[in-house]
Amino acid sequence: MSSISLIGTGNMARTIGTLAVAGGNTVEVMGRDQAKADDLAKALGGGATAGEWGAVPAGDIVVTALLADGVVPVVAEYGDALAGKVIVDISNPFNATSDGLAHREETSIAREAAKVAPAGASVVKAFNTVFRNVLEKGRPDVFIAGDDARAKAGVAAFIESLGLRPLDVGGLKMAHWLEGMGVVTMGLARNGVGHWDFALGVDEFTG
Repeated sequence: MSSISLIGTGNMARTIGTLAVAGGNTVEVMGRDQAKADDLAKALGGGATAGEWGAVPAGDIVVTALLADGVVPVVAEYGDALAGKVIVDISNPFNATSDGLAHREETSIAREAAKVAPAGASVVKAFNTVFRNVLEKGRPDVFIAGDDARAKAGVAAFIESLGLRPLDVGGLKMAHWLEGMGVVTMGLARNGVGHWDFALGVDEFTG
């Protein structure tokens, strides 16, 4: 099983943390509001603990369960505390109407986070194509992107511990297109599918 630190105390942190505890992983919660971090750790149970904001995370895998505009500043703020860690960015940088990306160029929050991460840290994009409600009650595919094969293998093992299937889409440059898939899921929810109880995935056909 994996050792996970969640930076953030919102809904996605709660959902991933709940799944992580159920999957037998060690979970730490870190938040700017220590009381919220303490409360979430207590709610998660399973031996989950609350760490101190800005301290070296206990987990080998650090999930930044934050809104898109908070990820890069927090990675920069933590600085050397993240050395040697695998940082998992789950965010979607949507524009104001959620029908496009906020980027003006072909980049991603994950790639920008990698630029400010300390030496020895690796960034992996994951979970951004799955709605929270589907994570809570479904078994969706989880697409991942990253440049470090060992880091991706660790994240894939963590995802499998949640009862989900990880699918590797390639290097970290592919994180831009995973964020684009996040936009597609929003468009489907508002149009062709018409609800939020679905996830993009892969069906394999033979013959």
